[in-house]
Amino acid sequence: MKNTDYEKLYGRIFKILGELTPLRADCGQLCGGACCKGDAALGMRLFPHEETALSVIVSENGGRLAVCDGTCDRTQRPLSCRIFPFFPTVDEKGRVYIEPDHRAGRLYPLIPHSDEIAFDPRFFRALKKVGKLLSADPECREFLRQTTEEIDLYRALLPENTDNAE
Repeated sequence: MKNTDYEKLYGRIFKILGELTPLRADCGQLCGGACCKGDAALGMRLFPHEETALSVIVSENGGRLAVCDGTCDRTQRPLSCRIFPFFPTVDEKGRVYIEPDHRAGRLYPLIPHSDEIAFDPRFFRALKKVGKLLSADPECREFLRQTTEEIDLYRALLPENTDNAE
């Protein structure tokens, strides 16, 4: 794909998500906006070629990150910010699932209780569409696959998933 094609892809993705968020309320009030506490070294990971659709500061510190000072033009939020703390994971057959991103557990207090919360189903339907669009592009599909492996590895290391037998 050319950069203009990626710009159109992300424009379409941002339109699908619109103003939808996982909760019908501002979840930032629960954690003090923990996900918006960036600096020049910390930020949200960008999806492949996502910077073509955004005017964000990109850092190469440990990967391509959008960095901010905690305030932003919401129309310029990266996809990772828009879907936080969930992720469109893919299985070995390329099927898309929406799961909590367990890497966010330290920032987002609701992850350990995600099975008990009434999240907005419209958000999940939109994110599933987004996941399918991303998985249609080989580079984005590989990004989804690698990130799924990272999330699975992180989840396996969480205390509730370890064998505490003595």
